[in-house]
Amino acid sequence: MIPRRMSPKMLKKLMKQMGIKIQEVAGVREVIIRLNDSELVVKNPQVTLMKVSGQDLYQVLGQTERRAIDEEKELEIPMEDIQLVAAQAGVTIDEAKKALEQTGGDLAQAILLLKSSKNTSK
Repeated sequence: MIPRRMSPKMLKKLMKQMGIKIQEVAGVREVIIRLNDSELVVKNPQVTLMKVSGQDLYQVLGQTERRAIDEEKELEIPMEDIQLVAAQAGVTIDEAKKALEQTGGDLAQAILLLKSSKNTSK
């Protein structure tokens, strides 16, 4: 049983006996928790890491802001990726870019998509 009033020193000793290690996580600017339809954002949080039975438990304290996820964020595809897909699939840069946009930037999927559409058009 834990006594009602316990000094921080006694609490540390008890936690050590139980195998619980606690440390402050320094330098955290933002914590984002992604949900299905939104994000929870904690700016300038106080974050504590507790190691309990081989598992990490993070405690996050701070003001929370909920924001909607922008479904139509512009997908930035590097030109090197576009050129690689165009060369591998034997198509134009524009066709390669469209295929990469359709596949969410997945190079292998874009190449397969272009090659399969090329074979069906013959």
